[in-house]
Amino acid sequence: MSLEIAQSTPTAAAIARVVQAGYPLGEVVSGEFLRRSFNQVYRLTLADGRHVVARLCAERPRGEPALRFEADVLQHLRARGCPVAASLPTASGEVALSVALPEGERALMLFEHLEGEATSDLPANLEAFGRGLARLHAAGEGMQSPAPHYTLDLDHLLLRPLQRLLRAPTMTAELRPQFEALGLRLHGRIRALGELTQVLCHGDAHSDNNFVQVQGDGAREAVFFDFDETGPGYLAYELAVYPWWLHPRSVDGQWSDKALARWNHFIAAYQAVRPLSEADRAALPLFVAVRQFWLLGEYAGRVPVWGSQAMPLDFLQRQVKVFTQWESLGLALPAG
Repeated sequence: MSLEIAQSTPTAAAIARVVQAGYPLGEVVSGEFLRRSFNQVYRLTLADGRHVVARLCAERPRGEPALRFEADVLQHLRARGCPVAASLPTASGEVALSVALPEGERALMLFEHLEGEATSDLPANLEAFGRGLARLHAAGEGMQSPAPHYTLDLDHLLLRPLQRLLRAPTMTAELRPQFEALGLRLHGRIRALGELTQVLCHGDAHSDNNFVQVQGDGAREAVFFDFDETGPGYLAYELAVYPWWLHPRSVDGQWSDKALARWNHFIAAYQAVRPLSEADRAALPLFVAVRQFWLLGEYAGRVPVWGSQAMPLDFLQRQVKVFTQWESLGLALPAG
């Protein structure tokens, strides 16, 4: 009997063979499977001692991966002096390989390997993260690419994820109108703020997608990777990803002193390079909630691979309470 496969996980050795055959890098002597999340990520070691990172792109609810645009963004930022993990071309000059797997063709993209410290809660690293993201946004101005891309607007971040969430197999008739009302109120509150600043977003800047490198003079510089969510969009959303990551996403979650300190170091350093408008500041707590809706939509879209119990009923019930708490409290953010 032939079985359909939702998503397979190749070994690191298999990915090493694919990269050796498809990229002009010489022998790949070893590989390490780093993680399976939205994508599968591998670190490979070349015969000359260098490391590269391979990303096997998974099917995604938000649409086909915008690989050409991602490569163009990395090239644009690198040309303007931003330290990013650039993508590496295949032997035929393409941005990715197409790999045949039991579930069908999937794209494999290769990147430079970056070294550095984790951002953690070290004030100097948090400030480097904030400065680096501000400089990345400045460098992104004028980016031009004809390639298809994500646009991080309310349709992409909130409305389409909301619809995927409402269709989740564990969604109930009781919860569905509650989520819908929460999402639409959030949409209306953001629209009422008027025009908000747009930037070329990293799309997932939560401090785990960058390292901090210490220069010879002791200065600290953030270096960024994992740009597969990149696209033009709201600055307030881009900045809200970090406090979303810091804030406990639980019914009784409260800002800790440590989280507040981390946020203050980050946002003060960002604003020292690129000040925020009042409208963008007002939008920040709303986009923290938008980020959670986006995540729930991603989970709902991956049920065929992850299973329905990736978001069980009790989890959904807690999410309604979390959103309601955030809405009623306003999720006041510390002053930057």
